[in-house]
Amino acid sequence: MTVSARSPIGVFDSGIGGLTVVRALMERLPFEDIVYFGDTARVPYGVKSVDTIRSFTTQIADYLLERDVKLLIIACNTMAAVAGEAVRARSPVPVLDVIDAGARAAVEISRKGIGVIGTPTTVNSNAYARNIHALNPDLRVYSQACPLFVPLVEEGWLDHEVTRLTAREYLKPALVEQIDALVLGCTHYPLLKPLLQEVAGPGIRLVDSAITIAEQTARVLSEMEMHNPQRQEPRYDYVVTDIPLRFQTIGSRFLGREFKHLEQVRW
Repeated sequence: MTVSARSPIGVFDSGIGGLTVVRALMERLPFEDIVYFGDTARVPYGVKSVDTIRSFTTQIADYLLERDVKLLIIACNTMAAVAGEAVRARSPVPVLDVIDAGARAAVEISRKGIGVIGTPTTVNSNAYARNIHALNPDLRVYSQACPLFVPLVEEGWLDHEVTRLTAREYLKPALVEQIDALVLGCTHYPLLKPLLQEVAGPGIRLVDSAITIAEQTARVLSEMEMHNPQRQEPRYDYVVTDIPLRFQTIGSRFLGREFKHLEQVRW
């Protein structure tokens, strides 16, 4: 593979949630080309076995590496928890992931304890707690699975009373503990940020791993001296394994703009 500063950044996810990461990258690094891969035909990953998730994840990573990306971003918490190491083992370019970025940001701001909300697979993997304790063994971590948030976000109920009541129920156990940071451990959750902040209250800072990974990407590109030198409008390619009817509507909501270059690959 031939990689240069003009090569794109590769971002991938099991579906469309990772578009929140793409959006954060567009805002933080406005001259970088991006190739996004969403495995929309095989989503959700959370109900699949560890072996299957690892196999699908490495297959996608290989596809993006063949497109000569200069950096890989695992924008899916489930993939990062289960297959992050497998991707790093085969990648000749740096690999960043949302769990590592979110854990680092939480450790930097927390003085009391950290709450983590995510899908059942991410929470059961204990990946956030492990990453946080590796950085600071004294911080206590309280994890809570929030399986209803993903369908509520995809339904567009971002400021709906049902979502607010659901959030109060889910956050109740964590809010009883002494936490001062709450990690949004799923790429769908940044769309609920205003509502979650309202429920959590002013004493708790939300950690949005989409924003933290965009910052981390900017740092790594600086260290590698690999910022794209071109100053024209960047190219954004979106590759999916299926284009369901609602994909473009929901995807545009996540991205905050329309898709220009959308292609489908069949495996």
